[in-house]
Amino acid sequence: MNVLSDKIIFWIYDLMYFGIAKFMQEKHNGEFSAIVDVTNKPKKFYQQQKIVNFTKTWFYHDHIITDKKADLSYLKSIEEKYDINLWLLAYNERIFYNFNEFYKFNVDEVMCILEQECRLFENILDEAKPDFLVMPIPNFHHDQLFYLMCKKRGVKVLLLTPSRFGNRSMISENADSLDMAYNPNENLPERSLEELEKYLHHYDIFEEGVEVRNRFATSNFGFLKSALNFLLTKYDNPKTHYTYYGRTKLKVLLHSLKYSPITRSRELFLRKNCVYKIDNKTPFIFFPMSTDPESTLLIATPFYTNQLELITQIIKSLPVGYQLYVKDHPLQQTRSWRSISDYKKILELPNVKLIHPTVRSDEIIKKSSLVISVASTAGIEATFYNKPSIVFSDVLYDSLSSVYKIKNIAELPTAIQKALNTKINVSELNKLVDFIHNNSFEFNWSKFGMDISEQFFFGGHLVDVEISESKMKSFLQSHKTYFKILAEEHLQKINQCI
Repeated sequence: MNVLSDKIIFWIYDLMYFGIAKFMQEKHNGEFSAIVDVTNKPKKFYQQQKIVNFTKTWFYHDHIITDKKADLSYLKSIEEKYDINLWLLAYNERIFYNFNEFYKFNVDEVMCILEQECRLFENILDEAKPDFLVMPIPNFHHDQLFYLMCKKRGVKVLLLTPSRFGNRSMISENADSLDMAYNPNENLPERSLEELEKYLHHYDIFEEGVEVRNRFATSNFGFLKSALNFLLTKYDNPKTHYTYYGRTKLKVLLHSLKYSPITRSRELFLRKNCVYKIDNKTPFIFFPMSTDPESTLLIATPFYTNQLELITQIIKSLPVGYQLYVKDHPLQQTRSWRSISDYKKILELPNVKLIHPTVRSDEIIKKSSLVISVASTAGIEATFYNKPSIVFSDVLYDSLSSVYKIKNIAELPTAIQKALNTKINVSELNKLVDFIHNNSFEFNWSKFGMDISEQFFFGGHLVDVEISESKMKSFLQSHKTYFKILAEEHLQKINQCI
């Protein structure tokens, strides 16, 4: 490993990236700084820790308040300088609109937050002058904003992103893409679709989702401990974090208690009204829904966030004689499922069957004629089963000739007709699979994430918790194999960029 002296800034909102920084610093003499985006209790750990030597640490929420009048001329200059549509980011922010049940932000508050973020991020970039940004895939408007500003300034971004194959991850500058274009003429051993299917089953992404569903916020004991911790300890996030506005202890507790029976009611509705057996007597097109809310919709496909409306548009575009099979994402369980009224709207649509979320997608894909998704892994899985697909976003696999990318919804009817008559190019798929495999590495993201959740955050029930340095050191030591892999892969990527 080369000894380098570049400047790296980390975006830290979970413990994974703190651990990556720690193990990278052991082999790298660069100048490390960090933006820490956490609640008040874990903030104390980052203020006092001696594990990672950050030359400067900025605590994001310390710089954001909402009681000032925004300078709109400054925000306009930011849009022009960085080619960013700020209002698009703001409107799709789950904290500001559509998904926040605790507080409704007005336009002045949103503009004020955006201005302070832009000024903070410009100051950070001017002071730190980073060569590299190490961060997870942005989940909110503010980390996406910093990501875009860094890219515009020429900072090399390293995102840890899924490879679309289970237990394999990669590091790339853009989410769901590879930095290098693969050579379609490269002479590689050719595998049949059956052999490729074995590869897909070996890296079964469905099992990753099963682990999350079985472990995330499922422990009643964990819920009880988190509730006691929440009720009996200091809680001042609503005063200091705009993301917690309106979240009083009473409201949060009532919200948690309310959603337990609601979740069970929704599960019962799905059990009674969903189809479990896939009948292919009538040809059908498969639409797997994305988890809602999530960055795949709100950031990657900002104009296709209403999946119910999108399902309606697909139905309008169906060729005569075809049905549409819709399946909710299994991880929607972690969001207490959708409202029963949403499921009823789907069931009331003509030519639609609602498939139970526990049915494996590959069982549906095999019997389908076409897969349409916003940006789902089902799109690339379809290719392994000799099925074409349509997507609405830039995805890792959209270079395949059997994948149609929709830029305008009016294109959908024609795209469906073309896709249904498209054959899979096995040679293309071989080359793409090999390229992804050679540029990714084995990493059980789901297990690692759940280990963090269970050891620090009551299994996912509560994130505002105090963290001791001794507990952190113990966790870093017990999971050093994972952290060393992640650190090594990031350092290799840095070396490639220099």
